[in-house]
Amino acid sequence: MSKIRRFIVATVVLLSAVAVEAQQQEIRVFSHRGGRMEFDENTMAAFQASYDAGYRGFEVDIRLTKDGELVVTHDSTLERTTNGSGKVEHKTADELRALRTKKGGKLAFLPELLDWLKDKKGLYVEFEMKTKPEELYPEPVLQAYCDRLYAMVMADKPADAEYIFTSSDYRGLRYLQQKYPGADLLMITGKPLNDATIAMAKALGVKRIGAKMPGTTREAVEKAHKAGLGVSLWPGYTTADFVLGAYLGADFMCTDIPVAVKKFAAESTPWLNVKY
Repeated sequence: MSKIRRFIVATVVLLSAVAVEAQQQEIRVFSHRGGRMEFDENTMAAFQASYDAGYRGFEVDIRLTKDGELVVTHDSTLERTTNGSGKVEHKTADELRALRTKKGGKLAFLPELLDWLKDKKGLYVEFEMKTKPEELYPEPVLQAYCDRLYAMVMADKPADAEYIFTSSDYRGLRYLQQKYPGADLLMITGKPLNDATIAMAKALGVKRIGAKMPGTTREAVEKAHKAGLGVSLWPGYTTADFVLGAYLGADFMCTDIPVAVKKFAAESTPWLNVKY
């Protein structure tokens, strides 16, 4: 049997298994960095394109400039995504505004994004705190970053929105938890969902965990749910990733291909209760 045929058979089996429980399963799919494999990642153009495609769920990455502004970008270094070089944290906001992405767009800053979000309904937004490498964010800088981010995000939060602060740097999660007990937090791990990562989330006292899909099992998702954890799974490179996340029982899934996933779900998995 060819690799393509095996993949098709496996996909059909997964879809059939999903269908059994899908009537009671709701999945929130959100646009990762605004849909980085379809659009110019973490730019206002990407967020608008995902919104126009029907998405109300987004993931964004936040870093701190040299002069204390919050910019929406994933990497600490500029080379992959822009025509600049060096580290974001070593640049002023004006220096970053002068750069262009590899696709010709402008870098987005947090006030611009929040202003765009503030009048929209039904939002689910993950604000990822990009505070690594840790030497760029020693404790005083980290705390100032967290305070500024939290204040700005919550000041413009629509009444019905879910605004989540996420990180793989657990220092920021602990700080927010201690200073702002009502903050909705998600722990990101580069490991699959398992006993160890569930225990870590419980030890941190967070209610959500973002785990890697490879290695995650349905049993682990069920165990996380029994522990009171919401489960978000990544990565979301392909429609097959979407199918796998649904089969595993995820509550939330990111996707780098929001338009393709929405089209696929409408045509191939109409029984799933998918929110975008």
